Amino acid sequence: MTDDYLVRIGRLIRDARQHRGWTQAQLAEALATSQSAINRIERGNQNISLEMIARIGEALDSEIVSLGYSGPMHLRVVGGRQLSGAIDVKTSKNACVALLCASLLNSGRTLLRRVARIEEVYRILEVLNSIGVRTRWINDGSDLEIVPPAELDLDAIDTEAARRTRSIIMFLGPLLHRMDRFRIPYAGGCDLGTRTVQPHMSALRHFGLEVTATEGWYHSVVDRSVRPVRPIVLTERGDTVTENALLAAARHDGVTVIRNASPNYMVQDLCFFLEQLGVRIEGVGTTTLTVHGVPRIDRDVDYSPSEDPVEAMSLLAAAVVTESELTIRRVPIEFLEIELAVLEEMGLDHDRGPEYPADNGRTRLADLTVRPSKLEAPIDKIHPMPFPGINIDNVPFFAAIAASAQGKTLIHDWVYDNRAIYLTDLNRLGGRLQLLDPHRVLVEGPTRWRAAEMMCPPALRPAVVVLLAMMAAEGTSVLRNVYVINRGYEDLAERLNSVGAQIETFRDI
Repeated sequence: MTDDYLVRIGRLIRDARQHRGWTQAQLAEALATSQSAINRIERGNQNISLEMIARIGEALDSEIVSLGYSGPMHLRVVGGRQLSGAIDVKTSKNACVALLCASLLNSGRTLLRRVARIEEVYRILEVLNSIGVRTRWINDGSDLEIVPPAELDLDAIDTEAARRTRSIIMFLGPLLHRMDRFRIPYAGGCDLGTRTVQPHMSALRHFGLEVTATEGWYHSVVDRSVRPVRPIVLTERGDTVTENALLAAARHDGVTVIRNASPNYMVQDLCFFLEQLGVRIEGVGTTTLTVHGVPRIDRDVDYSPSEDPVEAMSLLAAAVVTESELTIRRVPIEFLEIELAVLEEMGLDHDRGPEYPADNGRTRLADLTVRPSKLEAPIDKIHPMPFPGINIDNVPFFAAIAASAQGKTLIHDWVYDNRAIYLTDLNRLGGRLQLLDPHRVLVEGPTRWRAAEMMCPPALRPAVVVLLAMMAAEGTSVLRNVYVINRGYEDLAERLNSVGAQIETFRDI
């Protein structure tokens, strides 16, 4: 291995460690080596085996090197190009993941149409396959067939795949109907600070589930004598918390009332799917859900999840920061109306076509054309709220949009502990973002973006925001280690290239 490669690998390891928030001593402890050895590795002064690179990557949850993996590892972006034409929004990542977990409720065959082929979905499929669920892609790989076994083998669960997705927590709701005792690995996913699972436990305790978290596992015991005797009030109006409560209520033989429920897009898609399984749900789209469960579900079901409003926001932001005219088709408009109202106040020039139904027959879609606009910073701060407020996952895109606007914009990302910090990576590309505290960032625009080479933030939406800024920056940028983007977006680089971007995927080794 040449000295040049050793230096480059050392920089990748250093950047991955710093993004994880670890010291050299912490990484050394995880690898059972010395801090001086880590220091030598990061400076490129020590030979390093592929085995050690793989161990470091596993410790940092970062694909420093990828063996036998066909997807992209880095992106090379030639910026300063305007986009044009039209692009379709793909189906919702979060809905697809919830539906995969919900398939565990059904003894029959589940067919999901146009499933997002992303890393998050692949991780859940690996977990499902490991416990005995048969899955296969059909119809040229666009649709997914799921057939469960009579008995699940939880002892064989793929722990590595499970720990790379936060969605594994949504196995609790379905599994409590299938076995009295089981365990699943701790939830993983994006590095977004401490996100407690306590609201999940509080909701599922009404169905007799008691969970003890020890040694990297959730150990679960179900008391069949416990049943909901009053409405379940969620302590957090979270999407996955609501979904877990719905999954538990779906096969509860009785009526369950869930209050302070999230009415967000993925929750609505899950409700529509459960209704096809024979579960009657009142109040879909509101904060109170009344679920009429059925103790056994054995149906062959065919369902089409709706499009992803966060991807739609990503594409809208791409048009804004590159000063392009772009038509975004199949936008789930009811889940983007507040964002569009704010952007209209900022001066966004856009047209909205007539509404039409999604393939699920329930979600409202529209086509949106965005034009180059002279934007002004909003008077009020940008902050997320539960639906119908600004979507939590759409807040980071306002950082790139605000950087393109005249004036100062305060962004208050109160939900996550770390995400606002990652937005300051835009400063490497010429942005002027001032971190006020772990939740608030002040963005000053307009920005003259400049090219840079940098490590991909370990959080999905900030990573895409960095990519969009690179597309606006004159010159060639490199975004390294983009696994996190592949967790939530299908063929994003190729699809952006289809409307005029110039993004190349490559690997160093």
